[in-house]
Amino acid sequence: MAEPAIYFQDVNERQGVFHRRAFLLGGIAGLGITALGGRLAYLQLLETQRYEKLSASNQFNFKLVPPPRGLITDRNGEILAANRPNFRLLVSRDEDMKPEDTLKTLANFVPIEEPRMKRLARDIKNAPKRAPVSVMEDMSWEQFSAINVRAPELPGVTADMGEVRVYPHGGAFAHVIGYVAKVNKDDIEPTGPNADPIMLHPGFRIGKQGVEKAFDLDLRGKAGAQKVEVDANGREVRHDPDGDIPAVPGKEIQLTLDVDVQNRALEVFGEESGGAVMMDCRTGDILCMLSAPSFDANRFVRGLTGVEYRSLANYERKPLLDKCLSGLYPPGSTFKTMTALAALEAGIDPEARVGCGGGMYFGGRYFHCHKKGGHGMQNMRDAIKNSCDVYFYSVALRVGPDRIAKVAREFGLGQTFDIGISGQKKGVVPDQAWKKAYFKKGGPGAQKWYPGENLSYGIGQGYLQVNCLQLAVMTARLANGRKALNPRLIKSVGGVERPRGYEVPDLPFPQDHMDLVRGGMAAVTEAGGTAFRASQLGLGDILMAGKTGTAQVRSYDKGGHRGKGGPWRLRDHGLFVAFAPLDQPRYALAVIVQHGMGGSTAAAPRAREIMRVALLKDPELMGRIQKPLPMPELLPDPEGDLLPDAPIVAQPPVTTAAAGPAPATPTTRGPA
Repeated sequence: MAEPAIYFQDVNERQGVFHRRAFLLGGIAGLGITALGGRLAYLQLLETQRYEKLSASNQFNFKLVPPPRGLITDRNGEILAANRPNFRLLVSRDEDMKPEDTLKTLANFVPIEEPRMKRLARDIKNAPKRAPVSVMEDMSWEQFSAINVRAPELPGVTADMGEVRVYPHGGAFAHVIGYVAKVNKDDIEPTGPNADPIMLHPGFRIGKQGVEKAFDLDLRGKAGAQKVEVDANGREVRHDPDGDIPAVPGKEIQLTLDVDVQNRALEVFGEESGGAVMMDCRTGDILCMLSAPSFDANRFVRGLTGVEYRSLANYERKPLLDKCLSGLYPPGSTFKTMTALAALEAGIDPEARVGCGGGMYFGGRYFHCHKKGGHGMQNMRDAIKNSCDVYFYSVALRVGPDRIAKVAREFGLGQTFDIGISGQKKGVVPDQAWKKAYFKKGGPGAQKWYPGENLSYGIGQGYLQVNCLQLAVMTARLANGRKALNPRLIKSVGGVERPRGYEVPDLPFPQDHMDLVRGGMAAVTEAGGTAFRASQLGLGDILMAGKTGTAQVRSYDKGGHRGKGGPWRLRDHGLFVAFAPLDQPRYALAVIVQHGMGGSTAAAPRAREIMRVALLKDPELMGRIQKPLPMPELLPDPEGDLLPDAPIVAQPPVTTAAAGPAPATPTTRGPA
């Protein structure tokens, strides 16, 4: 049998192929290992800090912390809006959490009604993942402790302590300061300051009215952050206080208001509806701006129920309406001061007399005076003192609407003022151009100003509409007599003072004209004046000047004035404007009592009480009020001596056991 032949050449070829492939694969593996090693070296040596930060970011998280909202104070530093601690309950959506079950468990420890539970469950489901939703505010310590003890058993549930806005004086400043509330969808904007992530935090509040809304960005401050350690699922494990970023508190807003004057105004209004505004006649600062009835702003911070809000909104005296800025009323006889100035500007002699017999006929209609029997012959001073309608009917016919409107606008009527907050209504100060524009769709007949309209205009009725702030500005400018003062409500923001109200041009009226009108206002509070009884301050020689007004709400029957009684909404408004002291005016005040039936009976007594507080708080005026009594005169002694030669000594009483104490002997004079 033949032996097989061995071909070494084939073996060598196969070994060569194998070796080449082995070297190729080894080279590739070597390159991979080299690249991997290089990459590991790069990551561990050169990218160490970066990945340490990424690792820490997975281990630690930062929770936004709302900043303390800035304080709001009065002119003397009294706190009007502050913050207080608040135990709150928060629930954030988690992967394994069922909001309904969690809320039912929480209902065992805190009160959660069924309708509210459904609404909260919906809010939690719609909220971003791990974004907390506020379930309850102002928990008691017992409720707070019960939730915290069971925190490990309640994933997504947090009970912590935050801050909530508080208004120490309740409703006294509600319309001026406003209130804060939770952020809603309409408040969040895609860009700008309201796109800040802090807006979504359940503890954050945004200003909704008044100073809180107008200066929200200044009061808001800058949010901080709390460093917490989290697990792989993002749940909080512990708090790392060393890594916290402190929040920056909001700026302090100081108002020109005086807390004592404002609170007294709220007291004297009681259940009545209306407004009161007081200004400093020298600076323009507003000391009081009250709208009554008011509401408790603290209730709005917590959140009103639908029933509570409807009860406020539907009440006929409108507590939610700011009657100082948004409420418009005919000024009534308080406007006669403007008619008088317009008459003086037109060259009418203030001593010229007009006879008042209780009314006057014009255009086939009888226009009544408020006094049935009439006032007799009246000059300008007497007409202001007695509020004689017939005199001002006659004057207004001669002056015309354009001159009256020009004077009224110089004194602030028909204007809005930059006081820092919104809500002002301009009102109406009519003239011929205004009527033509307002009734442009009514044809030439509706656009024409008829002479009979002057009579109503002259006594503050007709188309004329003003607000309480405008009346206060009018009175302050009259009292100052020289400067066209502007009102100032915001004294400073973050310690930076705002522009003052007296940095304005002078009034374009002669001083003697101003003195004549102020003299008439002084006569109003003298004996025989329409506000004599209700305007006596009882503060020594400090007197008050003023002007009463009754603004008609509806037309009376031909039989005369029968506005008293009847439904509240149909009664006349009572108004009173005043300034004091008479000789050196310091404070000007306007009071409107809505449907109060008479300035002298409804508005003037309230104005007197408000004015007394301001005067008694003024250190410059207290010296006049607290004058020492004069020493009594020393009458000469019957014997011609003023003083005894020696001290007077009384003999001790003589007592007996049986009869008891004996009467004291008369005092005698003799040597010591």
